Amino acid sequence: MVEAAENRGGHLAALDAAWEVDPGRLSRSGQPLYSFYVDRFAGNLKGLRDRLDYLQDLGVRWLHPLPLLKPRPGDSDGGFAVADYRSIDPRLGSMADLETLTADLQTRGMGLFLDVVCNHTAREHPWAERARQGDPVYRDYYVVVDEAEARQRDSELIDVFPDTAPGSFTPEPEMGGHVWTTFYPFQWDLNYANPVVFAEMLEVLLFLAARGVQGFRLDSAPFLWKTQGTTCRNLPQAYLLVEAWRAALSIAAPSVMLLAEAIESPADVIPFFGDRSAGCDLAYSNGVMTALWAALADQDAGIFRLVLADTSAKPARAAWVNYVRCHDDIIWNALAGHGSPDDLHRWSRFYGGQGESYSLGQSFQAPPGVAASTNGMASALVGAPAGSEPGTPAVARLKLLYSVMFGLDGLPLIYMGDEIALANDLSYREDPERAGDGRWLHRPAMDWSLALERDPASPAAVVHGHFRKLAQTAADLDGRGIGGPACPQDLGPPEVLAYVRSGGERPLLVVANLSDHKVSIELPTGFDGAEDLLEASRMTTGPITLPAYGCLWLAGAA
Repeated sequence: MVEAAENRGGHLAALDAAWEVDPGRLSRSGQPLYSFYVDRFAGNLKGLRDRLDYLQDLGVRWLHPLPLLKPRPGDSDGGFAVADYRSIDPRLGSMADLETLTADLQTRGMGLFLDVVCNHTAREHPWAERARQGDPVYRDYYVVVDEAEARQRDSELIDVFPDTAPGSFTPEPEMGGHVWTTFYPFQWDLNYANPVVFAEMLEVLLFLAARGVQGFRLDSAPFLWKTQGTTCRNLPQAYLLVEAWRAALSIAAPSVMLLAEAIESPADVIPFFGDRSAGCDLAYSNGVMTALWAALADQDAGIFRLVLADTSAKPARAAWVNYVRCHDDIIWNALAGHGSPDDLHRWSRFYGGQGESYSLGQSFQAPPGVAASTNGMASALVGAPAGSEPGTPAVARLKLLYSVMFGLDGLPLIYMGDEIALANDLSYREDPERAGDGRWLHRPAMDWSLALERDPASPAAVVHGHFRKLAQTAADLDGRGIGGPACPQDLGPPEVLAYVRSGGERPLLVVANLSDHKVSIELPTGFDGAEDLLEASRMTTGPITLPAYGCLWLAGAA
């Protein structure tokens, strides 16, 4: 830590100094992240630099590429099986290319979040190779049990991939037992009960921070600690590990942020922000995302209000990352504390395209008795096939989801392709390395002919224009005196989703109609004659009518 701090000079030291005099930076509006696979978006890191103008025009503040560190050969779970934390996937470029990218971003007022797969390494990682060769030091980097204990532990754990990788242990004769593998057999869980492993991962974070990386997405954070007799998810020690990494970075690289990838209920995610001391600066608001999709399916905002209220318990210094879609599946069990099993299965069936559903999504996998999670691009889940006309209900649903998400406090995330209503990619089924993982359905290659389409009447251009408007309007909220957390509101009709942000000089009311028909509502006190920020118009006094899938951002008087 001391060495890293002493060597952190120049523009990185300036970033650290700016952070320390502006601790409220994360509460500032208008900081979208853009999440993507580098190869699917731009081919490689050099190609990504050529696309920075596109991202900046879209209003993006943070680049959030999915794993780009060197993976194992062949199937690498989309890059989440890392063989070398200090090298870039050679198909994407080099560490020098990464440093050039981060320098370019900083000149534009942008920054880079990088995936660090901290729960496990690839079986081919040098640590694992030395462990297999019999080195006792490296054998203790991993968790190895005998067959009887593996069976007993499996009975306590929840399968992540019950269809494609059942069980959480893999026999490895060279290791003298069964290695803990929560995800796939080629992903070996690290043993954080060994303090050396914590120190190794801290060195990885410091090494990458010295390359100009400004944030780390801590992949699979809930699984970091193992305790017999538990599900080994969201244990207190996992939260403490994150706090310890945060404390170390606050000394050596204070401007570097931590983002918890914890796809759990709000009650299990909020402790990642820290308890005894600061933890992660950011966490995905997975519960709100999942509840938003559930509310849209039911045309009833009740579940959204319940979950949004639970997110208010986060500390003021931290922020949510709000999103509509990501590279992963939608896990309905994240709403188990708010909805009944029947609810979870109903939402799962709806977005899996079963029964009377407009969704073009597909069911993924889940343990027996648990609602299957859902795959699909946002445009597909709302029922928009490729090339849908701008005025269709499906496109209106897509715009509504992002309008609701962008209005929340925190950092909005755009998943690559949603800004042009990119469709599902069925071609993955023809690739032997991807065919077994249905999540590749929503990991298409970017369609640059659509992304650069400027015909104002084309579907892609209409959706893209809406995203630009959302980003620009969100960036103006601070200047309009609007801030504070989003608090759910019940305006009467079940199909009306509403929340108020009243922590600034002016209140903001975001109101959306989740249904396919018009709805009339009375605005709350203080919003008669309010300004609609998205349309730059004034509301009349008295009741207002929301069109099908309409959404308004209403700014009240100061």
